Amino acid sequence: MDTPAPASASAPPSRPYLSVKEKIGYSLGDAASNIYFQTFVVFLPSFYTNVFGISATAMGTMLLVTRIFDAINDPLMGMIADRTETRWGKFRPYIAALAVPLAVGGVLAFTTPDLGDTGKLVYAYLTYSLLIVLYTAVNVPYAALMGVITPNSAERTTVSTYRFVAAFVGQLIIGATALPLVSRLGDGNTQLGWQLTMALYGLLVVGLLLATFFLTRERVQPAPRQQGNVREDLKDLTRNKPWLLIAGATVFQLTYIVMRGSATPYYFEFYVQDQQLALPGRTFDLTYEVFTSSFLTLGTIATLIGAIGTGLFTKRMNKNTTYAAFLITSALFSGGFFLVEPDDVLAIYALNVFVSFFFGAVSVLQWAIYTDTADFGEWKFGRRATALIMAASLFALKLGLTLGGSLVGWILGGYGFVEGGVAQSAETLEGIRLLMSLYPALFGIIGGLIMLAYPLTDRMMITIETDLAARHAEAS
Repeated sequence: MDTPAPASASAPPSRPYLSVKEKIGYSLGDAASNIYFQTFVVFLPSFYTNVFGISATAMGTMLLVTRIFDAINDPLMGMIADRTETRWGKFRPYIAALAVPLAVGGVLAFTTPDLGDTGKLVYAYLTYSLLIVLYTAVNVPYAALMGVITPNSAERTTVSTYRFVAAFVGQLIIGATALPLVSRLGDGNTQLGWQLTMALYGLLVVGLLLATFFLTRERVQPAPRQQGNVREDLKDLTRNKPWLLIAGATVFQLTYIVMRGSATPYYFEFYVQDQQLALPGRTFDLTYEVFTSSFLTLGTIATLIGAIGTGLFTKRMNKNTTYAAFLITSALFSGGFFLVEPDDVLAIYALNVFVSFFFGAVSVLQWAIYTDTADFGEWKFGRRATALIMAASLFALKLGLTLGGSLVGWILGGYGFVEGGVAQSAETLEGIRLLMSLYPALFGIIGGLIMLAYPLTDRMMITIETDLAARHAEAS
């Protein structure tokens, strides 16, 4: 049985219930983040191999090196943010100050220089590293912000739902508009099309991040007597069993979804190709670009519906049980892609709807569970380090992002993928098919099984909230 630490830790909370305006304001930041994240997951690998012009193996290795570097930065950024003191709070200033540099970094990363193979590879390493460092410097404080805008666990679950509805809107924007914008803005020049498309997305991201800054407030603060101690913060993190479990599950969850997402453009361009959708009384021609965009759009809508329904699911099951069951179910449907043929158009759409619907609640619950582990850490050890908890959580997320992206590049290389958008061999097509189905499904199932051991039930969280509220009142 877990026992709480002695009283102390945070200033007395105020206004635990948030206005709809503030919930929406907070959520807009994740719409901004997911414009980049979805681009990283779905289009970055195919951009590097088919547009930028580097090999799949080199791309996989680059993603491994740069994303490990980025993952290490997450806890560092968390510790910096936890120790920041300004009139606007600890976390919100980073969101506003780095919005424009983040947009510039996005354009640079999707610019193809007129260089040789070695020069291009060096440029890719430098610009992608810059982009993900800026993304970390914005996203770590943004993630931590959810832990301090209200002390109420149930309210944070509601905020998380708003957040992920907006996140899926960001994904919808990318899925529905990226390829059409590249085609229209580039007018036949795909390299120029990606550069201009990222510039347009950058302007949107700046506006969304500034809205988050102006529409939110920070309310849960450490007490003045809590002294910052990096060693103790890290020690508390490694002893936080609930955090260790959700972090482990996150690595497998992200590997699962990144492998599927990154494989999608390859799956449609080289395996499915152009098809026809036959409906009663009418037949639609689907180029692979249209098929890809409609596939991603429909999946995002299904994910959004699943995210909105999260509250209904968690009324009947604990958060961890819902997370585990839905992640495993999503992965099983993903494995079904191994059974469909390129002309099974309706089956491809249907499978994606089920994969995406069940994954919607997983994404919402992931971050609500992380904020619960921050409360548990304070309750158990008497110290609060919200930004470190969330930064370390992003570290786990990015390990999954790293593993998923790197595996895609290496597996493609292992199956003989040839860069440059040329026709692929039968062996390569089989590898692409597996990347869309069985390989990622294995990781999703493991992630779900890990969360069955998670100990923080809804009843236990009510006990923790009550104890912390009493401590805060005593400390005041």
